[in-house]
Amino acid sequence: MKIDGPFYAQLGEAAEEAKRLAAIGYDGIYTLEGSWDPFLPLTLVSEHAPDMGIATGIAVAFPRNPLHLAYQAWDLQRFSQGKFLLGIGSQVKAHIEKRFGTDFSPPASRMRDYILAVKAIFDCWQNGTRLHYEGRFYTHTLMTPMFNPGPNDFGPPPIMLGALGPKMTEVAGEVADGLIVHPFNSRAFIEEQALPAVHRGLEKASRDRSDFILQVNAIVITGDSEATRAAAKDSVKQLLGFYASTPAYRPPMEAVGYGDIQPELNQLSKEGRWDELADFIDDDFVDAFCTSGKPEEIAGLLKERYGQHADRLAIYAPYAAPDAMWQSIVSELKDD
Repeated sequence: MKIDGPFYAQLGEAAEEAKRLAAIGYDGIYTLEGSWDPFLPLTLVSEHAPDMGIATGIAVAFPRNPLHLAYQAWDLQRFSQGKFLLGIGSQVKAHIEKRFGTDFSPPASRMRDYILAVKAIFDCWQNGTRLHYEGRFYTHTLMTPMFNPGPNDFGPPPIMLGALGPKMTEVAGEVADGLIVHPFNSRAFIEEQALPAVHRGLEKASRDRSDFILQVNAIVITGDSEATRAAAKDSVKQLLGFYASTPAYRPPMEAVGYGDIQPELNQLSKEGRWDELADFIDDDFVDAFCTSGKPEEIAGLLKERYGQHADRLAIYAPYAAPDAMWQSIVSELKDD
């Protein structure tokens, strides 16, 4: 199981942050599409921490044309010498239509078409296949020598799909190279909903699980004292409240008996009452969605929770904590 760490730094701090995460011992890092571009920092990461894997986790697909995305992925795969994972996702409808100003529905069918279009472009560049992709939403039928980057010595980058709902997760199993399990997950959700959907997709495409990457994002609450663990928990409760207010994220809540509170949280978010969301997150909710404990307990708890299924484990801990603590946790996770 490979262990990945989150990359929060802006472009100006990317080089130093890459060195810091490499020193902690992570196998790879993933960027988030938040307040800045997820692709640009990865170039500096690969330059200053060349042994680390790099990934977008995720880049929002629909606002980007498949050809634009393919060029970015091809360059990063070549520059990193084959260490790039292209992680993409759909985002939720409100953001796609109101923030990005582009089409969203139907998301699962659109994403399937999107990934097949990118793979057709990759096939053209890598194998000299004539580009002739005509899908329901995307059409790519022209690739002249001037715009063809040619074969990649390290092969096309794997495409990882971030998915949560059953239809999108099934799409991942059918046409993507791996699934990124959203950090807002529980063991029950993974085993009872996500994995069966993946297997339905794999069976549809006559593919084997051994050829598919399962990356699980795990929210971790820890600290070297009771006070720091309490502060970490408060920070994570705010995050969980934010996730729980999103209608698309209701399935993981239903899997652990909390689906009924989702509409109320959603209404609070519409009223701008963000500070009140954490009040709905009780200890049982935290236990369902997070791995909590003293630093020396975390690796064992993560292995118990996710080790049976995850090929890659991405730690998500949105709070300050000592590097030495994470170094110890990551080292133990990588210790067979």
